[in-house]
Amino acid sequence: MYIYNMKKLFTLLSISLTTLISFNAKAQVKSYVGLYGGISSAVSDFGQSVYDNNQAGYAKRGATFAVDGAYYFYKKLAIGATISFQDQGELNSTDVGNLATGYTSSFGADQATVTSVNRYHSLNILLGPQYSFEYHQFILDLRASAGIIKVTSTPDITTSVLGVPEQTETFEQKSAKATILGYGGNVGIRWKFSDNWCLGIKGAYVGSSGYTVTNDDHTTATTIGRLVTKQPVSEIQTTIGLTVNL
Repeated sequence: MYIYNMKKLFTLLSISLTTLISFNAKAQVKSYVGLYGGISSAVSDFGQSVYDNNQAGYAKRGATFAVDGAYYFYKKLAIGATISFQDQGELNSTDVGNLATGYTSSFGADQATVTSVNRYHSLNILLGPQYSFEYHQFILDLRASAGIIKVTSTPDITTSVLGVPEQTETFEQKSAKATILGYGGNVGIRWKFSDNWCLGIKGAYVGSSGYTVTNDDHTTATTIGRLVTKQPVSEIQTTIGLTVNL
């Protein structure tokens, strides 16, 4: 009796799943392009403000703007792409104070002075497969993506320590420019409020193993003090926008 009931349940679930997939795959979803804007939050090491972590980026929450779209080549299956700009902020007075305290302790210095200029700016160009589910006036988009992150600016940090014979020169963590590989994924919901227009919200993750950081005049780099040689990138972006069908 138990086996019979299990077979019956399995059959019903199989029919239900097949029916759902068949129903969802009936119509061709329309290709689209849209403009989005919102918040990009630095996470993981990139967003940490910890002196003892050499991969802590001290990056902040900032604005992001994007052009996003998808070309449907088979029913619900598409190739999606995003080009986005993001500003991940700059080091504030608390951050430079944190670094100065850390360097003073590491070097056993009388005093350390830290200054920082420039902001985190980057351009993401990512694309990948997308699958969409339709329910009445709503479309759920799921996408995995990969591409490049073009880093156009990062903070330039200058440090001087007093009372340390081994480190008499001011040393600098230089602002970086680089093009690195990136990856991510996103989930979006679009509401069709007219035949060709949708209002959409999207959540996305973007990550990279990072870019190389150059340091000048850190004469005791191998033994004393914080030294950043590579900066990983991790962002979570939440955006809202308008799309138009093509």
